[in-house]
Amino acid sequence: MSKSLRNALLALALPVFGACAVSPETAPPVPDPLKGTQWQLVDIQYMDDTVLKPDADGKYSLRFADDGSVSIKADCNMLGGSYTFTSPSGLEFGPLRSTMAFCGEKSLYDRFTKDMPFVRSFVIKDGKLHLALMADGGIYQFSPLP
Repeated sequence: MSKSLRNALLALALPVFGACAVSPETAPPVPDPLKGTQWQLVDIQYMDDTVLKPDADGKYSLRFADDGSVSIKADCNMLGGSYTFTSPSGLEFGPLRSTMAFCGEKSLYDRFTKDMPFVRSFVIKDGKLHLALMADGGIYQFSPLP
């Protein structure tokens, strides 16, 4: 993981702790920046320096709907459920239902189903979406879909 990306993610964590001192009545509502967006996976970067990339464009994607639902394409399977955005950069997925086709041994489907419950925050930087796993587990990097 690049040092600048790691620093950006750490910088996002600081306002979360500072926000605890602001009462909900005085804090202006922050619109959900993910609503209505769609992204395709670029790579997954784990803290042990393992980097995994999809074997083809478009096989792995996220679509955040305006109603708080998320659709995930993970190779030959589709996952769906809800997500929760908390200002300024919190993100958690609710239970995700999934089709159960076998996509092949090189598929990242199993990674997605294992990692998505551990997403806790995100940052949109340089036009890319970065999902951070809890306990500094790793980063999923996505580029926008047209």
